[in-house]
Amino acid sequence: MALNGKTLTRADLAEAVFEKVGLPRNEAAELVESVLKQIVYALERGEAIKLSSFGSFGLRQKSERVGRNPKTGEVVPITPRQVIVFKASNIMKDRINATLSKPVKPAEAEKPAAGGKPAKSPKADKSAKPSKVEKPAKPAKATKPGNSAKPPKSNSEKKPAPSSRRDA
Repeated sequence: MALNGKTLTRADLAEAVFEKVGLPRNEAAELVESVLKQIVYALERGEAIKLSSFGSFGLRQKSERVGRNPKTGEVVPITPRQVIVFKASNIMKDRINATLSKPVKPAEAEKPAAGGKPAKSPKADKSAKPSKVEKPAKPAKATKPGNSAKPPKSNSEKKPAPSSRRDA
């Protein structure tokens, strides 16, 4: 069952049980739901769960600490709590890493040019000129005599904006 970027759902798990085991769809869905409930109940009781060749679920106690609101910078106490942690088994890690390290298909070999010699790539020829040529800087525009640039007006010299309110 290929999921190509899709989230694996309970329905997907139930469908896989239906296809592999042959249980009716409704019983496969009940089985998946029962397994997930047992995991949750065990965590509620504070128990660790170990699934061979898959991994283990557990609880970690986090102590009280000080945090900050990133928007305001205000100091906010973060209360102590328990968090659920999952640690993948070495078998699962190895399987995932094996699928990630599959060899990549090599690029097609360069085909020979019309003369029978392989075409040279621009990177291979070190004597090739760079593709981007720097242009000389543009000279400053000459101003007309007597038309010198005026400095911008300061805030005190600006005229006040007209008011939209009318005086009564």
